[in-house]
Amino acid sequence: MPALGPEWMDPNYLLQQFGDQFFWVSVLIVFIECGLLFPILPGDSLLFAMGLFISNGSVHMHLWVALLILSASAFAGNVAGYEIGRAVGQPLYERDGRLLKKKYFDQTHAFFDKHGNKALVIGRFVPIVRTFITVVAGVGRMERRRFFTWSGIGALLWACSITLLGYFLGKQFPALQDNLELAILVIVAFSLVPAVVEYVRHRRQSRTGTNAGSVEASGQAPHRADDVSDQH
Repeated sequence: MPALGPEWMDPNYLLQQFGDQFFWVSVLIVFIECGLLFPILPGDSLLFAMGLFISNGSVHMHLWVALLILSASAFAGNVAGYEIGRAVGQPLYERDGRLLKKKYFDQTHAFFDKHGNKALVIGRFVPIVRTFITVVAGVGRMERRRFFTWSGIGALLWACSITLLGYFLGKQFPALQDNLELAILVIVAFSLVPAVVEYVRHRRQSRTGTNAGSVEASGQAPHRADDVSDQH
């Protein structure tokens, strides 16, 4: 069993099963993960493996052509997710379902307001978030031009950076394919860093807000050094 889940999520297994069609299967999976509400698909690992397989000749595709097609697939998936959210967004919001809750939509709006355009780029590198952030943007009827521009930048950076990482590591360490699962685990761990940082930041802000509210409720302001000196 592969380290990251069932056999069909293992790039080596997919390569053995599909051979020369592996590239196009990966393109389809990237498209689906980026916008059709299937967040458990192995987008990061496939991009990394694609670069590795191109470097060692297992996949016969020119690197720059592959980067272009994979970036386009990621962008197209985002557009599909955005349009789905825009078309059926209000019913999804009002339904307040088990998977898509009102609070998720509200929090994402706040995330967009706080981080602006970079939210669409940062979210691209976080598993699960890259699937739902496009739908929520559509639900919130984010302006299309803004969404398409920054979603395109995020798709290009995501697809190219991870694929190139696999390609250059494959050139430097030809035996890496034999330890692909370990390399993918490292990639997944790094992809979770933005989510962890955001969570810690949110907890700190919540704690600060709670402390400030307690002081305000007590009707007393904290003593400062200059207040004490004024009294003397």
